Parts: sequence; structure tokens; C-alpha cells
Amino acid sequence: MRIVPRVLLTIALMPAGLGATELSAIVQKPAIDVHAQPSFDSPKVATLQRDTEVQVSAQQGLWYQLHMPAGTAGFVRVNDVRMPYARAEDSEASLRVLMGGKAGKGRVTETAGVRGIDESDLKSAALDRPQLDAMTGNRVDATAAAAYAGAQDWQATRVAYADEAKSAAKKSTAGAADSAASKAALAKSVSGLLGSFGVNVGSKVDTAARAMPKSEAELAAEELALGPEIAGRILGARPLWTDAGAQHRVNLVGRWVAQQSSRPELPWTFGVIDTPEVNAFAAPGGFILVTRGLYELLSFDSELAAVLGHEISHCVQRDHYNVIRKQEMATTGKDLAMQQVAISGESTAGAYARRYAEKNGAAIMLASLDREAEFRADEAAEYYLARAGMNPLALYAVLQKLTALGSGSASLAQLYKSHPTLDARLDRIDQRGYGALEPYTTRD
Repeated sequence: MRIVPRVLLTIALMPAGLGATELSAIVQKPAIDVHAQPSFDSPKVATLQRDTEVQVSAQQGLWYQLHMPAGTAGFVRVNDVRMPYARAEDSEASLRVLMGGKAGKGRVTETAGVRGIDESDLKSAALDRPQLDAMTGNRVDATAAAAYAGAQDWQATRVAYADEAKSAAKKSTAGAADSAASKAALAKSVSGLLGSFGVNVGSKVDTAARAMPKSEAELAAEELALGPEIAGRILGARPLWTDAGAQHRVNLVGRWVAQQSSRPELPWTFGVIDTPEVNAFAAPGGFILVTRGLYELLSFDSELAAVLGHEISHCVQRDHYNVIRKQEMATTGKDLAMQQVAISGESTAGAYARRYAEKNGAAIMLASLDREAEFRADEAAEYYLARAGMNPLALYAVLQKLTALGSGSASLAQLYKSHPTLDARLDRIDQRGYGALEPYTTRD
């Protein structure tokens, strides 16, 4: 039987009256150094070996505070130890540890009445035009985002990202460059078969044309048209949070991070919706919504940037749009409501987006993406953080906080349905390592 060494810690930063609360964690590296202060320049007070069980008393930035047996403080990085899933009933206390005692009023808490946005909500919700207008009205431009970044002393950094070469613009099918000419040729060849197919030739041409690869311009037009249709229906299910400061902040941070992506030209639009569940949604074309529950869980701009970076990657890679396209291809020739026919002056892309949303609502936002797409979004978020002048470890800190809510947390129910488990995501980050990002993991 292996005896796991244990380092006993006490609470040093808990506000009076909250009681002593600790979070267990396990050292997951071969060995880690414990520093006297949350700084690499501070003296080392101890070295802990893999599998040592510790108790975390608080989080300070990207450091966890430990209180060593001798009575001195100790600090380790957020990725030096791994949090186990907390029991749901302990999640509020767990968050107090990781948020300096701020969990509670004005912060996400565990309640039996938490009800997330489910698929039926997103499928049936009507587009809320006033809410959508309010969301787009909160947009900020690149200049405002850069000014905010400058005030935070974030310096844009050039960091190469290998998988970015496979971004949406470059992933469009090579044979789609001359899509219009290809479709014209198809129509001409099929028109000679009128005698054989009779009145059905029109639908056959349309079906074949829809199955053909689309040009980058067609893909972009559809993507941009789908964004407002889907985001407006999410807002129809849950409105924007009335905290104007939060709406402004999420747009400033989000736009700055999006500027570091390979698609800064998208009409990036961010919002916080009023629901206590913990989740975020990335509609095609750069429309990103974060729940109030998740927003309140994030203590620092870098943690907010990590969440937004993950969602930004979904937009950059067209992850949800590609699922929509697959759905369309699967029903080609069967679903007449999805025919791309411009009517009453409406653009082809606009008609496509409207008809899709009328039939499916915004339920695509709860579709489970391929696990690799989620892992890739985590990796991309780390690169965006480094490029934005922040620390890639901020994503690790967020995932650890979500773990502290517990696997049975009602507020995380929908997130668990559509994403890999938190430990799987953390495992992938650990297995991948930081590579070229390593120098940026020492940032404060």
C-alpha cells in the first residue's frame, strides 16, 4: 500500500466569518518548487514530489496559495497541482477558496433551482430583434480594444500557431474557387436531359448544385448571415444581462483577443446573457455569448480572455457552421425549406440563414462538436492569450475553477453535455505541453 505524503495547510486569506475551507489537490509533476511569494523571483521554501496531496487555501492570479507546516506561506502555479471534482454541495465553499472569498452575493453559487438553457429553449425561441440590436450596439472597434489593452499593459506578441494554417479561409475546398462557373456548367449539362427527366429536372439541378463545394465567398456570406439569426434566438431564450459595465468589458477583452486570431475582420460581437448556468456560445460569424454564471466565476481579465479565446476559435474554424453544412448535405434533395432561393430582394445567404433558423432555431449551439474541435479550441485559446500579451495558463486556471464546481453541479449540466470532461481537457493540455508557448507561461 503506497502512503501518499500530505502537506497540511491553513487558510490565510479567508475573510472573517466564512470559516476554514480548503481544497484538496494533488501534485501532478515529477517535482514542483514552492515559492515564498507568488513570484518566480521569490525564495523557494520547499520542493514537493509527484502525488503529494496538498490543501489549497486561495488563488492569487495564476498562483495557488499554500500555508506550509512551519507557518510560512507557500505558492505554486495553477498547473503544478490538479483539483479533483468537488462534491456539488461543497462547490460554493470551493469557489470561495479560488476567488478570495468572493463567491456568494454577486457571484455564481450552487442552487437546486439552476436550470440551464436546454435544446427545446433554443429550438423554439423566436429571434429577439431589440436584444440583438442591443448586443450589436455594444460592439467596440479595434482601436478601442487596443486602447484598453494598452491600459492593462498587454503587448501584442507574434507567436506562430501551426494549426492556424488550417483556419477556415484556407480549409475551404480547393475545387470551390470557381463555384459559380462549375454550377453554370452543371446546369448546362443537365439541361440537355430535359426530355428524360421532364418537369423534375429543376429540382435535380438544384439538388446537385447544393451538393457541390461552395466558394469561400459563399461560405463567408452564409456564415455571416447565420450569426445574427442564431444569436438573436439565443437572446430570445435568455436576454442580455443588464450590467452595462460587464457588456462593455466583454466586448473590449473579446475584441482584443479576436484581433490576435487569423480572422480579425469578422464583425466580432460579444455579450453576457442573464442566466446562472455556466456556459458560452459561439454562433457563426463572430457572435459570442457568455452566461452570467460563467462571467461571474472569472476573477481576472485573463480568465475572461481564455473563455472568449476558446469560443473565438470555434468561429475562426467555423466549427458550428460546418455542422450546419453537414446537416444540409445530409438532407439534400429532401428538405425543400433549405433551398437557397433569394426572394423579395433577400440575398441568397440571407434566405438560407433565415430558413435554417426558422426550422432549427439556435439548437445547434448545444450540439456536441468533435472532441478534437474542443481540444483544438483550448489550444487556440492558449495561443491567443500569448499573442494578446497574457499568460496561456489562464485557461488552465479556468478549467480548475470549473472542476471546483463539481461534476454534479447543476450549473454545469449543459456544458458537460456538449464538451469533453474537464479532466480530459486538462489531460490534453498536460500531454501537449506548452512548447513554443513556454516562455509566456511565466507572465504575471
